[in-house]
Amino acid sequence: MLPAFGTAVGMALAFAGYFGGFGAFLLVAALGAVGFVVGRLLEGDLEFGDFIRTRDRKR
Repeated sequence: MLPAFGTAVGMALAFAGYFGGFGAFLLVAALGAVGFVVGRLLEGDLEFGDFIRTRDRKR
């Protein structure tokens, strides 16, 4: 399932790059990455705290 999904994403990026130029390629890639992260958050594979680095007050 995962290889087929990767192929579909690659094809979408290729079409965006070919027909829309490099700017469209970057936009599709960025929105795909955001969608991936949101999907992982909703599934419970990631937590929002994973993106926040805690600062140590001790030196």
